[in-house]
Amino acid sequence: MIWCMTDCLLNRLSAALLFVTLGTTSGLACCTAPIGPNQSEVAWAAQPENAGSGQHWAIAIHGGAGESEWEHMDAATAAVYHDSLAKALAAGAAVLEKHGNALDAVTAAVKVLEDDPLFNAGRGSAFDADGKNEMDAALMDGATLSAGSVASVRFTRHPIDLARAVMEHTPYVMMVGPGADEFSKAQGLEQEPPSFFFTEMRWQEFVAIMKASGRTVPPRPAGVPAAGGASSESRNELGTLPLPSFSHRFGTVGAVARDSDGHLAAATSTGGMQGKLPGRVGDSPLIGAGTYASDKSCAVSGTGVGEYFIRLTLAREVCTLVQEGKSAQQAADQMIHSELPALKGGEGGVIVMTPNGQPIWSSNTLGMFRARQSEGSEPEVYVK
Repeated sequence: MIWCMTDCLLNRLSAALLFVTLGTTSGLACCTAPIGPNQSEVAWAAQPENAGSGQHWAIAIHGGAGESEWEHMDAATAAVYHDSLAKALAAGAAVLEKHGNALDAVTAAVKVLEDDPLFNAGRGSAFDADGKNEMDAALMDGATLSAGSVASVRFTRHPIDLARAVMEHTPYVMMVGPGADEFSKAQGLEQEPPSFFFTEMRWQEFVAIMKASGRTVPPRPAGVPAAGGASSESRNELGTLPLPSFSHRFGTVGAVARDSDGHLAAATSTGGMQGKLPGRVGDSPLIGAGTYASDKSCAVSGTGVGEYFIRLTLAREVCTLVQEGKSAQQAADQMIHSELPALKGGEGGVIVMTPNGQPIWSSNTLGMFRARQSEGSEPEVYVK
């Protein structure tokens, strides 16, 4: 199936296509190799976890995991995803380079991803069975164990900002639905109409899921262009190349960081599950399931099938295993490659930050969009 895509995506895709078409072979590297001159992913995995003890800050981000994305992704599409991840990583790293705190860094990185229609968070969120967006987000401060989260919010441009407002301006940890939306307005957070969060690519994915399950497709949201019209969303500027024909299943985004003072933080944001019943909430906003941070153990952000992460309290369990003596890599691998798939349908991955500043990850899907950077090193971006 040929998906339509947003203007933002198309402009970047066209640039990437032109770059590849001109015969520059280095333009293919982003889909098969990490960005970074001296370190491979294997080298990172082989390092002892105290190797980062001399690095004052570090950050890792993810843009979701999946299968069909990596089966069908071409070089041009990979380049677009690479650029998006690099931009988000740079936003978080910029905070840490100025000796900002980890909470500010993960918030900055996630906000960039929430604004990017490639990912299932903020703009570009999935649709519930009624054709509406319901967004979830959470963040946690490893220094104090303070946390904030929101679920089923519909109008806040950056749900991660609303989660932080819950943490900093209420005695609560979690707010949901219309009450959270009203609180967002009262806090003066940026509001957007449903048409802002709409992307043709995500809508066509939703339509396919609804039809495959025998359900009626609801009307398109008010204020969005009619389907099938001549639009730059339906063709790239070159006018000839078919657009990517895959769906990004687990497009949840997240970030974990260690700041110069040694404190950890984690943040996660998602548009939820395509075609879900209105009101369904996954793991991302549940502290301990999809998001957790403690300076005593680690910081975790997850992506995958939320129901299984919830049953395993997966993010918290990774940190528990670290406190019990396992390395962060061992703990993440145990949960992602053993405990999670032991539950039929358990798929996904995590990014983890250790107290000494080593960013690691683990995934049992074919691929996971991810990136990381530590003080004194070059950024590494993986789209494979």
